[in-house]
Amino acid sequence: MPRTIHQLFDLTGKTALIAGGSRGVGLQMAYALGEAGARLMLFARQEDALEAACAGLQAAGLDARWVAADGTLEADLQKLVSETLQRMGEIDILVNNAGVTCAAPVQDQPVEVGDKLSTPNLHSMALLSQLVGTHSMIGRGGYIINLACNTSQDDVITFTRTLAGEWGKHHIQVNAILANGGDGEALKGVTVLLASDAGKRITGQCLVVDGGASVGLPG
Repeated sequence: MPRTIHQLFDLTGKTALIAGGSRGVGLQMAYALGEAGARLMLFARQEDALEAACAGLQAAGLDARWVAADGTLEADLQKLVSETLQRMGEIDILVNNAGVTCAAPVQDQPVEVGDKLSTPNLHSMALLSQLVGTHSMIGRGGYIINLACNTSQDDVITFTRTLAGEWGKHHIQVNAILANGGDGEALKGVTVLLASDAGKRITGQCLVVDGGASVGLPG
């Protein structure tokens, strides 16, 4: 018998590791996954921001924990994955949101900004995906959501499609979200869709969530 819509979106018993989960988009996605039933492990660089984020999540009745780590350092990511597995068991959902941003318009950015944006973002995303996939998802399946933004978005989308093709045989779904603007709940629905059986036939895709800006609508 087909499952109900509530059952398809239900994440009860799942564990989500959220990079850059202490604020902004990452924290919004953490709330979405937690409200759908997932246990949460947040990581970012600043301990005080992580403590505040987890306090808010816990006050909302969600199971949230944190580890401080630098996403550009391989040793930190290895420790992060190891500690998450020890404290929470398997990792079912990975959100790759940590990265460097630049607020200046592209025409005003110095040439070296491209490397500062693209290299750390993609390196962290690829390494964390490899660690989580190797130690937890391969053989079990899972969901990886990559945030594509700034001048690194094309690289992130290409990486997402490549990884989805390679890991599809392991029942690992890999998708990207290209977000621009919106309120505090703009990404909640699409996040749970891409992390649950509701989106079980979606992989290798980039979902644009921009309020229609990409088709000429006002922001």
